[in-house]
Amino acid sequence: MQGAPQLGECFDLAKAFPDTRIILDHLGCVLRVGPYAGKADEIFRRWKADLTRIAALDNVTVKIGGLGMRMYGYDFRSRPTPPSSAELAALWKPFVDTAIGIFGAKRSMMESNFPVDKGYFSYRTCWNALKRLTAGASETEKAELYAGTAVRVYGLAI
Repeated sequence: MQGAPQLGECFDLAKAFPDTRIILDHLGCVLRVGPYAGKADEIFRRWKADLTRIAALDNVTVKIGGLGMRMYGYDFRSRPTPPSSAELAALWKPFVDTAIGIFGAKRSMMESNFPVDKGYFSYRTCWNALKRLTAGASETEKAELYAGTAVRVYGLAI
């Protein structure tokens, strides 16, 4: 079962237009609800394989975030209290570590999904979770993940 069915189409598009920069948002939007619920391990394996395939194309960059969305299978909205940054980091670690491991810091950028995620946890909680996940990265890697990649990809002047 393919938990991010659009990754195949994204791969085809990126391969057909190698001079076009493509930014893969929210780690490719992995589906783990509806018909995809209860198949997390299978979906993760397929997502990782698809992500590895698409990362072989130099014109694709990944944005790491958006993991609070319902499509990822986390039902934060029904909880009596929002998750902590430590809890989010633990839940998101397999996705974040895999994406950075595959794309590298120079082709990965950290992102929030606010204001969409506001109904599940705070902005501060989100960023603290991401900081927890990158605590072991070098200062150079952190500079890339939190600014450098975005500056290059979007052509920002700082």
